[in-house]
Amino acid sequence: MACKQIKQMVITILERKHIRPDWYFDFDGQEFQDFITGITKEMKRLGVVLSVVRNREGEIAINSYADLLNVVKISSHQDGHSNQCVGHIIGKSEHLDIMEDIRAAVRRVAFAPETVAPYSEFRKVCHNCGCGC
Repeated sequence: MACKQIKQMVITILERKHIRPDWYFDFDGQEFQDFITGITKEMKRLGVVLSVVRNREGEIAINSYADLLNVVKISSHQDGHSNQCVGHIIGKSEHLDIMEDIRAAVRRVAFAPETVAPYSEFRKVCHNCGCGC
């Protein structure tokens, strides 16, 4: 019987500059930490080792929900995906819920990486967030 290969994935959180308070999300708060703990345990049971890193080098100005999605990058080098933002992975957000969207992006890259468009494809998706895009 062959041993199942463990998949390594990384969630990278970039620095943020909040321009609009209506799109503020506390990536350092307890709610997000609890979410990360839960999704890490869930993915480990499914054969995916998930780690989270902070990139303090790059800063994204948050002026819309799309910008908020750009703060979070997902990598799975085994699948050829390196630092793709959540918005690129999932397309349009159904509920404008950042934790729901991160979960969807992680699961998609983990279990259906072939469905994610190549990074070179420019995708602009309107999230109906009122940003005016």
